[in-house]
Amino acid sequence: MCRVVDLKQAVLAKNDAAAHALRTELTARGTATVNLLSSPGSGKTALLECELLLARERGIAVAALTADLATENDAVRLARSGVPVKQVLTDGLCHLEAGMLGRHLDGWLPEATRLLFVENVGNLVCPASYDLGESLRVVLASVTEGEDKPLKYPTAFGLAQLVVVTKTDLAGPVEFDEEAFRAHVQQVNPGVEIVLTSARSGEGAGILLDRATAVAEGAATHTPVMARQASGQDTHAHDHGHGPDHGHGHGHDHTHPHPDPSRHVRPAAARTS
Repeated sequence: MCRVVDLKQAVLAKNDAAAHALRTELTARGTATVNLLSSPGSGKTALLECELLLARERGIAVAALTADLATENDAVRLARSGVPVKQVLTDGLCHLEAGMLGRHLDGWLPEATRLLFVENVGNLVCPASYDLGESLRVVLASVTEGEDKPLKYPTAFGLAQLVVVTKTDLAGPVEFDEEAFRAHVQQVNPGVEIVLTSARSGEGAGILLDRATAVAEGAATHTPVMARQASGQDTHAHDHGHGPDHGHGHGHDHTHPHPDPSRHVRPAAARTS
């Protein structure tokens, strides 16, 4: 008898195991990891640079790892903050994976690091599938991207534990509809916190750092409905995992298998380390 193997599920299950091991290791050493996801050009590098500078001013031991398909431009920018920074070139891979992250941290991440910020590859599809062993998953969107972004990428936004709006200094010129954006986020991820920031004007400066620090100190994180469904905690809630990225942005839940691959995702807060 032939056995049909779902290659995607096998790959994601392997990643989940690596993420669990990495989360356990980092937690044991007192390091909280923040996974930053967004589209290209969202302004996450500029915002992260500001947050790293603030962390240094406050005496918080931080480090940053940034991933890109090519060039070390982001690492050069972030290194200006004076904190440990490492560039990962994925050679065409559209996302980071837990095993890859672990290998790059080995022997590089300073032992006393309190917060590790991981700037994922600019992409709202593939990275949403992969748990990196993070303590906090953050999705960023700029006001220039439009209010319907959460509906176009429901998995990325639906699994976020914090949503950050960037480039708010441009909200007026681009006629950004904040109310509509908030409604769309809540449609796919009820109850998630949404914060407004601008690296240029300074609006929201330190919010990301504050939230990450709170998590490092043991604060509870938001558990998305999609995560509760995947873990079997919420069997009656409506599944919002639909839209143009259906079938691409979903991970595999190795603890609670389910035959429907579109409901296999659980972010860090919903897994047990």
